[in-house]
Amino acid sequence: LGIPIFGVDSRIIDPETHRELPANEIGEIIIHGPQVLVGYWRDEQKTREAFIEVDGKKFFRSGDLGYRDDEGFFFFTDRLKRMINASGYKVWPAEVEAMMYKHSEIQECCIIATQDDYRGETVKAVVVKKPGSNISGESLMEWARTQMAAYKVPRVVSFVDELPKSATGKVMWRQLQEAERAL
Repeated sequence: LGIPIFGVDSRIIDPETHRELPANEIGEIIIHGPQVLVGYWRDEQKTREAFIEVDGKKFFRSGDLGYRDDEGFFFFTDRLKRMINASGYKVWPAEVEAMMYKHSEIQECCIIATQDDYRGETVKAVVVKKPGSNISGESLMEWARTQMAAYKVPRVVSFVDELPKSATGKVMWRQLQEAERAL
């Protein structure tokens, strides 16, 4: 994302505790500056939810997750709404998707949350196999255990012929997530 321009104060906070995070830790990006909206038209509740006060300043909660490096550059990682809370561990779907794409038999992948009796939520991979692939869900999970932390490994794998996409070609993760919650 770059560095904030003059007059803009951007920070990274823990989305739950609102504590400012040090460099290189993923959290919610908040922004204070003259160009930031002052509120939602005739919607005081939404305005209250969208802002937070830090050090006497009113910051807009972007809903974007990212981190600031040691030199002050900001990087986007995911959307807060996509975060999966698996037994208290925060799982960022975009990070897991990036790792899953390293598998030679995955054509496309979308990570969503699914209900889990023990963990509350857990990681589910919705996968499109490459043509000719015979990979199973179990072998994919086994491979994932060698690639990422245990709490990030998909516990459920669903194979589909194609992922739903918008007119611009973006995977419509919300549609997959809503369908999962409706089960």
